[in-house]
Amino acid sequence: MRFALFILALVAAGPATAGSFRPPAGCETFMTVQSRGCRVSNHYQCSADQKGDQWRADFDQEGMFFLSRIDREAQWVESFDLNPTVRQTLDPNPADAASFTDLLAGRDDFDFRLSKETGEKSHVTGHDALTGKSMTIDGVTLLQTAFDFTEVDAEGNELRRARGNEFVHPEWRLFFAGPSEWHDGNDWLPVNGSPVQFVFPGEPGFESTQPIFECGALMSRAPLHPPVQEASYAR
Repeated sequence: MRFALFILALVAAGPATAGSFRPPAGCETFMTVQSRGCRVSNHYQCSADQKGDQWRADFDQEGMFFLSRIDREAQWVESFDLNPTVRQTLDPNPADAASFTDLLAGRDDFDFRLSKETGEKSHVTGHDALTGKSMTIDGVTLLQTAFDFTEVDAEGNELRRARGNEFVHPEWRLFFAGPSEWHDGNDWLPVNGSPVQFVFPGEPGFESTQPIFECGALMSRAPLHPPVQEASYAR
């Protein structure tokens, strides 16, 4: 209930609250990330959650549009797509759970199912693998990954398919978007939501809700791996 009220409050406030992100009671923001593609994300943790759980709230020029929670293995636990608000959760007992630990050893294959509160079901399969390359962005060193995943509905119809690169931080146990391609059913479309700036407590721009990179015009939202994950799958 606390997160439902939190979402309603943020959505109702809209862009006028830009620059004033506050997590729910009992939670604390630890990092703000400004990314390409006109997106800013606030990462926070909550004392009531399982140890290692992390939340991410994503904003574009119109306000918050996505909220997600991952566990210590960067396994997607739940997410909220906004406007309208729809909650999606990880089904129990996945065939092959996503594992950040396995990825740090070189490669992680995953096979799991998701359920929306609307009754929609989907099945996700794919892999993440370290490429052996690293990149330093705004003073933060990240490891590069290569990924490929497919999501199908209950009837086996393809919903999403993507491939490309992402970045991970081993100590933070977080994924960050990178240059990738999304299949629209006919063609592969490029998208790049790579991080540009990491902002920590006490620094200018911390807890901002205003994206600042590639925002010359209102951009259509392109899905970022995982969800589709981002945020992260929906990570």
